[in-house]
Amino acid sequence: MLTELRIKNFAIIEALTLPLGAGLNVLSGETGAGKSIIVGALGLLLGERASTDVIRTGADRATVEGVFDAGDRPEVLAQLDARGIDIDDGQVVLKREIVSSGRARAWINGTTVTASVLADVGRLLVNLHGQHEAQTLLDVDAQRRILDAFGGATELADRVRSAYEAVAAVRHEIADLTQRRADAARRADYLRHVAQEIEEATLVSGEDVRLEDEARRLEHADELRTLAESVGAILDGGADGPAVREQLAAVHRAVTGLERIDSALGRLKELYDTAYYALDELARQCDAYASSVDLDPQRLADVQQRRDLLFRLTKKYGPTLDDVIENGRRSRRELDLVDSAAFDLRQLERREAEARTQLADAAAVLTAARASAAGRLAKAVDEILPELGLTDGHLAVALDRRDAPGPAGAEDVEFKVALNIGHDPRPLARVASGGELSRVMLALTTILARLDRVPTLVFDEVDAGIGGRVGSQVGATLRRVAAHHQVFAISHLPPIAAQAHHHIVVSKGARGGVTMADVRVLDGEARVREVARMLGDPDREVARAHARELLRGDRGKSKVESRAQRSESGKEGANPQRPTPNS
Repeated sequence: MLTELRIKNFAIIEALTLPLGAGLNVLSGETGAGKSIIVGALGLLLGERASTDVIRTGADRATVEGVFDAGDRPEVLAQLDARGIDIDDGQVVLKREIVSSGRARAWINGTTVTASVLADVGRLLVNLHGQHEAQTLLDVDAQRRILDAFGGATELADRVRSAYEAVAAVRHEIADLTQRRADAARRADYLRHVAQEIEEATLVSGEDVRLEDEARRLEHADELRTLAESVGAILDGGADGPAVREQLAAVHRAVTGLERIDSALGRLKELYDTAYYALDELARQCDAYASSVDLDPQRLADVQQRRDLLFRLTKKYGPTLDDVIENGRRSRRELDLVDSAAFDLRQLERREAEARTQLADAAAVLTAARASAAGRLAKAVDEILPELGLTDGHLAVALDRRDAPGPAGAEDVEFKVALNIGHDPRPLARVASGGELSRVMLALTTILARLDRVPTLVFDEVDAGIGGRVGSQVGATLRRVAAHHQVFAISHLPPIAAQAHHHIVVSKGARGGVTMADVRVLDGEARVREVARMLGDPDREVARAHARELLRGDRGKSKVESRAQRSESGKEGANPQRPTPNS
């Protein structure tokens, strides 16, 4: 559960530490005092989108930190361990920071993580119901997800979605192949011409570069032979002067004399030998090259003709020779497609038939699960609605068969309600007011909470659109949920606040000319005065007396709840993972 929430420089909050306990935690306060800001900060901690707008005026960063006791949640600890995050006695600390520059960072137990990882872990710890979440009930997709969650059919729904995606993928392949085959058939004559022209040229990658080098040698063959022969002539001597090798003999005598007189000059002899043998090898290679140079006009003409062919092909199908080669291969593949596509299409059609069969089978299993869950969910909600002031309320879960299975299954799911006796169930959007919709949402949340292993449920303005005796009924429902989950609720209604195991008030005031928010945990007379304020006037004795009566009723109810819980525990066996709040 969430044991402590720390907020710093967030909106109008400078620094705030909010202690929370097991059971029902109610946060009250004047309108605009900052109650929903606290829920917004919690949402940020759970991975919601970060914005620099939430940074308090004058601060350079905002931080939110939550301390959770997850010792009895092995699935949370296992996920953290798999990510290499250290765990200390089951305590999990989530932290989020937003800097004015726009950068946002997140940590879990001091280890830097991404916002998505923070959200993944946060979803295992907290389920946050915002002010307008009841409106999601009007969305048929949300209704379908609720039914699947209640019926334990979420994995079946995922299997249907995967099966549908497999069918869609094969159909896409069929459509793509059919289109490419039609395109190839229309272009067959052109493709045949391209493929034949390129294939007849028997092109080789890099051939254009090699031909260019060879053409340059053939065009300058006479000059190359003359230059190579001149090197040998210079080294061996000619009409223009003494041979270089004869001069090297004089150099050798001089070097030998130097070494005889000064033995330290032995290195000169090595240098001379290196130079002599290098010049000798130079002369040998130049002689060999001059002999290899071939004056071959016919070969030059052949090379020029081949280069002209390559030039024409690259101009038509280039810009490079490799592009020409690939163009020829692609044209041949397209031509082959005209002949081979019929066989490939038959193969794909067989795959599609198999995929459709798998989809139909998976959808049938999902339909059966939904049909079974629909009646049970309707019955469970009908049992709770009277407790929430909807005495004649009735929920019906309609399953409308589709012509063919889709990604969500073979039927559309729609919640319908009849909130007055003698009326047929009709879609929620056409029947329920805001307050009624909130109570239907609370009924569904209450039911799903029995199945949900998320330890902390947060309700922001769960009492919107209700009042009077219904408020007491909603408070009692929240308290029952709090027997198995930690519940954190923001409320303006005294009957709900009176049901709290822990009552926290948020207040707003000016400090140094800047508006700040603060919180206090209430007990004793302070709690009486806050409930009296919620009733209208904390200074009137009649309001305080009413507040005491509400709180006494809460304590009496707690004893009844405790006995009922002990009785139920004796029947079903104790669950050590569910915190039992102290009254």
